[in-house]
Amino acid sequence: MLHSEQRRIYQNLTPEQKLRIAEGLYRHARELKAAGLRAPHPNWPEGKIQEEVRKIFLYART
Repeated sequence: MLHSEQRRIYQNLTPEQKLRIAEGLYRHARELKAAGLRAPHPNWPEGKIQEEVRKIFLYART
């Protein structure tokens, strides 16, 4: 639940600002998923990591 001050701030954001925040959250989610894949698969090349991240987000699986 949002604090009243947070709610006021979010309500006053422009659509462009809200989009930038959403894009940042999405980018960070992908970075976290990539890090989560690297830990158990340290020998995977970066291309494979990124392909797996793409598939995971494409099919919305965890």
